[in-house]
Amino acid sequence: MGELANCARCDKVFVKITKSICPDCVKEDEKLFQIVYDFLKKRENRRATIPEIVEATGVKEDIILQFVKDKRLRSTQFPNISFPCERCGEPIASGKICENCQNELSSDLRYQQEIEQVKQRNEQHEKERTQTYYTRSKED
Repeated sequence: MGELANCARCDKVFVKITKSICPDCVKEDEKLFQIVYDFLKKRENRRATIPEIVEATGVKEDIILQFVKDKRLRSTQFPNISFPCERCGEPIASGKICENCQNELSSDLRYQQEIEQVKQRNEQHEKERTQTYYTRSKED
């Protein structure tokens, strides 16, 4: 079931089911999407960049970027549409971070796991050393 929330755009109270914006703002988004899509579906505009789309349509850049992130505008259809990697700012067509940042993060995680494994091995070795038992002879 939905919950009451404030619209992320207009701050109006509405019943939130899936989107974080109210039905009125969703309708407005649909109008803006149609303006952008009508501009891009013309053959001469298919290679337009986001700043060119903003200039031609008057639709704000962050709204166009949201259309791209929601995969409503695809780079396969419109090759010059991209958005910045959340880590380094490089232009990407899908996901949240670019391939270089993904590889770097994966490498860092592997390195951290190796450090943890060495630390655990050292701790285990230390435990084994301290658990040595000594016996006393009867002569003492």
